[in-house]
Amino acid sequence: MTREEIFAALNEVFQDVFDDESVTVGEGTTADDIEDWDSLEHINLIAAVEQKFKMKFSMGQVVTMKNVGEMADIIMSQIKD
Repeated sequence: MTREEIFAALNEVFQDVFDDESVTVGEGTTADDIEDWDSLEHINLIAAVEQKFKMKFSMGQVVTMKNVGEMADIIMSQIKD
């Protein structure tokens, strides 16, 4: 899976979790960029991303992720083509 494919899939997940078709994420997207992204939605988002990519984030990965680009890096390192 390419980085572009990962971002396309992440866009779908974010749009679904936040119930907003206008949400588009990029490398530097953070919780500050999406109005409804609070701590509860963060948990829902992590669970939805894990389900979409059939992988699990470690607690350490979750707490150190600074933006969507870092999330994509972790996904790329864990998924198998």
